[in-house]
Amino acid sequence: MTLLRPGDEFPALTATTADGQLDLPDALTGHFGVVLVNRGAWCPYCVAQLRSFQRAQPKLAEVDAKVVALWVDDEPTTKEFIAKNGIAFPLGYGVDASAVAAATGAFVNPEPVFLQSTGFVLDPASRVMVSVYSSGAIGRLVPEDVVGMIRWVRSQG
Repeated sequence: MTLLRPGDEFPALTATTADGQLDLPDALTGHFGVVLVNRGAWCPYCVAQLRSFQRAQPKLAEVDAKVVALWVDDEPTTKEFIAKNGIAFPLGYGVDASAVAAATGAFVNPEPVFLQSTGFVLDPASRVMVSVYSSGAIGRLVPEDVVGMIRWVRSQG
């Protein structure tokens, strides 16, 4: 397993969203990017994280950060989750857990198969600034830290 470290180029991943195909990191290039890998709609910690990133959209927009999330849940579950929670950023569903793990280093739960919480903050050139790996339900990015870090990076020129 290869963990992504600061300075690494984010790998190419393709996911299906409610709006069509999403190609990473292309969908984020030119902006700061946040890639959230979640366990699923059944996970209360994942739900809380995605809701917090949705509530933070105005602050994230101020620092030109775009958010994308990925999980293994199916299309109906994902569409219901998006509608129920008002998620406006792309949420890729039905991702291949093994492929995402191989590309990013995310931990995979073997049975049932799902990805453990993993998060990345990317610079506008799609290079990893921060990677956060969790082997369980807790330990994940929060929007306040992402916004603060981007503001600090920008203040450094």
